[in-house]
Amino acid sequence: MNFAKPALNVPQQLQKLQSRGLLVENTAEAEHYLRFIGYYRLSAYALPLQHHHQPDKPFKQGTTFDSILNLYRFDRELRLLVMDAVERIEVAARSVIVNEMCVRHGPHWFMDATHFNPASRRFRHHDLLNRIDKEFSIPSGGSNPARPHHEVFINHYFSKYTAPYLPPAWMVAETLTLGTWSQIFENLRMTAERKQIAAHFGVDEQILRNWLHALTYVRNLCAHHARLWNRQMVIKITIAKRHQSFLTTNDRFYAFAVVIHDLMQRIAPHSGWHQRLEKLLLSHPFVDPAAMGFPAGWANERFWRMS
Repeated sequence: MNFAKPALNVPQQLQKLQSRGLLVENTAEAEHYLRFIGYYRLSAYALPLQHHHQPDKPFKQGTTFDSILNLYRFDRELRLLVMDAVERIEVAARSVIVNEMCVRHGPHWFMDATHFNPASRRFRHHDLLNRIDKEFSIPSGGSNPARPHHEVFINHYFSKYTAPYLPPAWMVAETLTLGTWSQIFENLRMTAERKQIAAHFGVDEQILRNWLHALTYVRNLCAHHARLWNRQMVIKITIAKRHQSFLTTNDRFYAFAVVIHDLMQRIAPHSGWHQRLEKLLLSHPFVDPAAMGFPAGWANERFWRMS
């Protein structure tokens, strides 16, 4: 079938919501948020407040525009809290990988394909080098950047050294994404090296492999302002043995929160991230934590009270 829905202006969008039973106390304010946040974006937070089994999906009795807006605001604060933690985890992960591999194999280990799994279907060493070349504006087959980089330390390397043609790993590390470092770790050829890296985070290397992949996913959700609240995650958490007594679902935000708290306890134990998470939920009593996989009484679990 062909898409035939007409575009509605902001007043028409609000009228549509009101026709479904949404209570609007301040029309001008509601139109303001529809204009600058968007009807479609806010509709994701409206869905749980509607009767889906009825025609036109009317809102549950007493649902106000502020009910939707409050959920949106909570989710925004949650994303900011998650990004604060994932930033620290990202820096820690790449630092540990770089330190371990540089000490073992020298500053330019990442340029040597023998350090990577040749049988991987998703990772190709030449793709990694091409990605780095593109980051530094190095033409195909050439060694001189076509234009300066935005980082001064990168330009300093190219102005002073001619070989190797790429900067050392500790410089390159500052320019690659968490997703790239997740792939690098996953595809290191030597299991012993992956185990040594994972030991710094107190987990098995297979667990860390999944956690970095999963945190890349949730980091990208946050970076693109996607919803965390009430989302069933596409990438699922591998549950560590020490979490199995209280973590039973692995596709809701709660599982990701457990992983973030676990890693933050090693990386930044005085950050109080878990306390800020609890405070955020307490400050928004209208938000149902169960929609994100939080079990009843979750904050009293010993895991969350160890610090």
